[in-house]
Amino acid sequence: MAKPLHPTPMLDELEKGPWPSFITGLKRLAKDKDYVVDVLGHLEHSYKTRKGYWKGGTVGVIGYGGGVIPRFTEIKDEGGQPVFKDAAEFHTLRIMPPPGMHYDTDTLRKFCDIWEQYGSGLIALHGQSGDIMFQGCTTENVQKAFDEFNEMGFDLGGAGPAVRTSMSCVGAARCEQSCYNEGKAHTMVVNTFLDDIHRPALPYKFKFKFSGCPNDCMNSIQRADMAVIGTWRDNMRTDEALAKKWFAKHGMNELVNDVVARCPTKAIQIKKAADVRKDAHISAVAIDDAQCLEVDNKDCVRCMHCINVMTGALAPGQDKGATILVGGKRTLKIGDLMGTVVVPFMPLKEEEDYEKLVELAQSIIDFFAENALEHERTGEMIERIGLVNFLEGIGLDIDPNMVSTPRTNPYVRTDGWDEEVARISAKKAAA
Repeated sequence: MAKPLHPTPMLDELEKGPWPSFITGLKRLAKDKDYVVDVLGHLEHSYKTRKGYWKGGTVGVIGYGGGVIPRFTEIKDEGGQPVFKDAAEFHTLRIMPPPGMHYDTDTLRKFCDIWEQYGSGLIALHGQSGDIMFQGCTTENVQKAFDEFNEMGFDLGGAGPAVRTSMSCVGAARCEQSCYNEGKAHTMVVNTFLDDIHRPALPYKFKFKFSGCPNDCMNSIQRADMAVIGTWRDNMRTDEALAKKWFAKHGMNELVNDVVARCPTKAIQIKKAADVRKDAHISAVAIDDAQCLEVDNKDCVRCMHCINVMTGALAPGQDKGATILVGGKRTLKIGDLMGTVVVPFMPLKEEEDYEKLVELAQSIIDFFAENALEHERTGEMIERIGLVNFLEGIGLDIDPNMVSTPRTNPYVRTDGWDEEVARISAKKAAA
């Protein structure tokens, strides 16, 4: 049995709403842990004074420079001793998850047993960087806990100015929209940059995220210094039997209001079967005996909405790969930044394709390490030095697809692009 709980009138209020409360979970843990009793007392004191009392420091495990987030309390008595002595330290271990975040129940039970023995019992699956966050541990127990996680085959994730833990979606394991092998790309990148994850040596943090399709379930476009987002470059695939089945169930109103009207570029139309265009860039599928859904792939921007609504009836094309974006991040020095396209389409099928992806990642990180200012993310560096200088620095050619919002950019004319591409292709073929 643990010692009695501190009075926590303010925390008690958080248990009165209709939703489950983390306070209830902490109190359950506190029945057997003096550590969590003082964590609750510490939190109540913070609520009462409206101030945070955790400060950083230096805590790590042998051979690693990052992966542990140290926290020491500033709440001391007049003699300089911690008021909540059993929770004077509240360190967090970041543990790298498997690609796609696949676990079996035996692994999760072992995690819980280890953290119950050495830590507070609090686990967050997952932090925004992708790590499993084992929250609340004393300095004495950090190495002991890590040794047992390492015996299971798990490693510390990134912390500090380093390459951070990567994230990938569940991908082809459970999702029919997957456009490349997310787990393979994730594994190759992590294995290449393992030293940069464990030993912080960059101007600031650098994050990779891997999303298998443009749905971007990893939020990589907003959150990753290098985002790898699956896409395709041929026509959308169709399935007539599934399209008719969908239409029979949902009807014309839902087709018009939830599919056609929501296409951001008006690339979808409903036409009589006889009026469907025969152009090479048109995907058409019958929805009944007289009508068809026509998709103009030239105007499609791969937003995925129609595919999400009519899954199976519409599907990604067969010429699959990924779009590479650089510079996404949350607010820091110059506000939020979305990733900028640096490779409009990279095939990811053969082994050498994945090796090229890793080579590009290495070029970007090397350039970032040499040119970024202290505490500056990749996107902020690009804003400061200019996209052209960045592209030249990493050895990429400039491409019209890199233009942000070309349809609304008054300085870029897009008419004639297709003809120019055909002319250049013919010239290369003749040479």
